[in-house]
Amino acid sequence: MTSHRWDPSQYLRYGDERTRPFLDLIARVPGDARTVVDLGCGPGNDLPPLRARWPEAAIHGIDSSPDMIDRARADVADPRATFAVGDAAAWRPDGARPDVIVSNAMYQWIDRHIDLLPAAADGAAHAFAFQVPGNQDAPSHTLLATVAAEFGITDFRRVDVRDPAEYLAVLQRPGWDVDVWESTYLHVLQGPDAVFEWISGTGARPVLERLAGAEREAFIARYKAELNIAYPRRDFGTVLPFRRIFAVAVRR
Repeated sequence: MTSHRWDPSQYLRYGDERTRPFLDLIARVPGDARTVVDLGCGPGNDLPPLRARWPEAAIHGIDSSPDMIDRARADVADPRATFAVGDAAAWRPDGARPDVIVSNAMYQWIDRHIDLLPAAADGAAHAFAFQVPGNQDAPSHTLLATVAAEFGITDFRRVDVRDPAEYLAVLQRPGWDVDVWESTYLHVLQGPDAVFEWISGTGARPVLERLAGAEREAFIARYKAELNIAYPRRDFGTVLPFRRIFAVAVRR
């Protein structure tokens, strides 16, 4: 997992938009569940849709960020939900397998995560489901690399996202039914510098944490200017097209 610090408040600034793909993901997981594990649970914002989908389930969230887990424990008042700091990428059940394992926008931060997916799926008694962003070629990310290079940063950590067909191939094994698809959401963001505010809570953090003081402020000003050209603000807000890739693997 990534080692940079996460800011739960910044991440949650667009919480509804970040949760929407997760709603679409878990809606495609068939059947009931008594136990659910959320890998990379973040600040607990996945809990309401999980609770709505499986009202009686015991839900356990795991995240590598202590800040995120602290926020989840502070914000979530659900007696059947628990949270723990841990390496979500390496997590495997040490006893009975949970019925469902889900992951919302975590695996892109794990290099070669595609090699981990079969074992992660095997940890579920019924279904394994995840979604990752597929917008690594969007202006938000290409401009990040371009502007970061102007400040001498070329080795920051980039996301690892594969083609949907690769996810299908690695998960489609005997005894499993697999559904993989992609969607592009047109998020309408409000406020000034909206796309910067969005990405500063996720993809831009590895660069922002390398800078300080006047240099950091100069980078932010330059990056904002480029983003505002690529994503112009309109009367109704700023449109951020955002591609997502989904996979649901269900035991037969």
